[in-house]
Amino acid sequence: MTLKELWELFPIVLTEHNEAWAEWAADETACLREILGTISARYHHIGSTAIKGIVSKPIVDIIVEVETAEAFSEIKERLINVGYICMSESDCRMSFNKGYTPAGYADRVFHIHVRTAGDTDEIYFRDYLNCHEDAAKEYESLKLTLSKTYKHNRDGYTRAKSSFVNHYTSIAKRAQKTT
Repeated sequence: MTLKELWELFPIVLTEHNEAWAEWAADETACLREILGTISARYHHIGSTAIKGIVSKPIVDIIVEVETAEAFSEIKERLINVGYICMSESDCRMSFNKGYTPAGYADRVFHIHVRTAGDTDEIYFRDYLNCHEDAAKEYESLKLTLSKTYKHNRDGYTRAKSSFVNHYTSIAKRAQKTT
């Protein structure tokens, strides 16, 4: 399947905030804890589904934060063995998807981001927007505008949001240092 065909099958679709997303994240985290067993990790629900009151793609993002990348090969093997799809990997990051079917999105869709300790800027962004409704609504407005332009181009959609995300992540990190 070409990238164009993939984006047609899995377009950018934004929906109203759903309180169940927090439950989905908790359920998936429990599954991940069971799958990863003795591998020491911290789990964080991130992304727009973790920001109160704004529209989001109904895809729950979870960071699995491990101390070092030494556990990556074991994590990858365990996740693939239970049906996650490895989308990307490097020396310091891996990304997995669950809930993409040949017919489109499943009822629950997850992106799992495996990271080393401290590589979790998304937490700063999430927490800042949850504490600053004006910034959250500005982000929502940006997402709504971009979703029209980039409906079938997820990479473009993500790139177009990056300046906003980086700006507020920097503000959140500076605020964290002063408290």
